[in-house]
Amino acid sequence: MFVLGIDPGLSRCGYGVVHRKDGEEIALAAGVIVTPSEMGTPHRLTLLRDEVRELIVDYKPDVIAIERVLFQHNAATAISVGQAIGIVMTEGISAGCEVVEFSPNEVKQSVAGHGGADKKEMEKMVQILLGIETPLEPVDAADALALALCYIARQRVEAS
Repeated sequence: MFVLGIDPGLSRCGYGVVHRKDGEEIALAAGVIVTPSEMGTPHRLTLLRDEVRELIVDYKPDVIAIERVLFQHNAATAISVGQAIGIVMTEGISAGCEVVEFSPNEVKQSVAGHGGADKKEMEKMVQILLGIETPLEPVDAADALALALCYIARQRVEAS
């Protein structure tokens, strides 16, 4: 099973691909899609779409796990994140992937064991669970891998 985790954003969209085989998780890719702020929103969304589409073509994920945005103080940020989520969902469904959303607390609970984990703790747990020795920069990549791990952990629980 291949899971593409997405930490959505228009300026910075984290991604992480995890392969689960024979009960072991292996990180295949992690990074951040950056869209230049000087570009207009339609062009930035198109760039994001193209990059997400390329990830789907390259890794052929079975599932795309996206962070669900529950609350934002800044309305403009919330709208742009919502637009990015829509792009990712549409590309995933068009490619035949299962698309699931998880709240930040669900991800923290699944990966770190408690919903109050901070960014550093989450990054460290992702490194431990995937055997990654160097810190993931920027942290959006670690967040995306955590989303993929959350989906896999949830599947284990449902299977038992």
